[in-house]
Amino acid sequence: MARYARIATISMSGGSGDTVAERTRTAVDRAVANIDRAAADSPDIIVLPETFTGLGCGTEMWLATAEPVPGPTYERLAERARRHNCHIVCPIVRQDGPRTYNSAILIGRDGGVIGVYDKMHPTVSELSVGITPGASADVFETDFGRVGFAICFDLNFRDVVDDLARGGAELVCFASMYRGGLQTRIWAFDHAVYFASATPDEGSVIVDPLGNVLEQSDRYEPIISRRVNLDYADMHIDENHRQCDAIKAKYGDAVELDILSPEARFILYSHHAELSVKDIIAEFSLETTSEYFARSNRGREEALRAASP
Repeated sequence: MARYARIATISMSGGSGDTVAERTRTAVDRAVANIDRAAADSPDIIVLPETFTGLGCGTEMWLATAEPVPGPTYERLAERARRHNCHIVCPIVRQDGPRTYNSAILIGRDGGVIGVYDKMHPTVSELSVGITPGASADVFETDFGRVGFAICFDLNFRDVVDDLARGGAELVCFASMYRGGLQTRIWAFDHAVYFASATPDEGSVIVDPLGNVLEQSDRYEPIISRRVNLDYADMHIDENHRQCDAIKAKYGDAVELDILSPEARFILYSHHAELSVKDIIAEFSLETTSEYFARSNRGREEALRAASP
């Protein structure tokens, strides 16, 4: 059945001042003001840029912005999550005992920590100043869907998105210093996920599971949001297309088929109040793209075995 969620992301610059304390405080002030603006759309989740308290800092000062969780920045954003009844992605340099991470903290509507993602692939310069890599990309359950993360340089490495796909992520939140461009759309399409980025200044995007850019921030409007339906499935046109007319004849606009003909793919959405996408797949004996590819690979392996002397 329809499972709607509103995603919001914020493009912003860092704080100001000559000390770490001043830079952090002013960056958090700016983030809070932007969160309050974004809250006008009643989002379910708001995403901030990578290590937003250290934006614009030199390496030494950036590293010195590290905080524990719970800590002052987390506490201020947790208060905003409670006030606006939304999830907030809080990316900071995180101190955990003797180790320092580039992290994204998922804050729940109640202000609690749902999960922490540590950047799996810090840059060479980050590693050289002591940033510890994360071990895996976990997927976290929220009341609107399954959320995963990637941070900046992670976008270049398949093990991150492969972890997210295995975990069944429906939304990938990408906190970054760079925009990612084509890579953001490739990730969304290859694994049929919604992809929401937050980058400094401008260029944040919300991308759908077919790789279409739904929203993009610019210097005039640094805050973007979009309502999406997370009750969806990635389908291949082969064989499934024979049922499309029957599905529409029975359910009309309660079921949406978003077709990408050149790639022979479509996304099946349920807007029905009682039937889920899984129900529709079962009723019409449909096969998801991943199931179809797995069946194809099994057939290939059987054919190879049969052809072996």
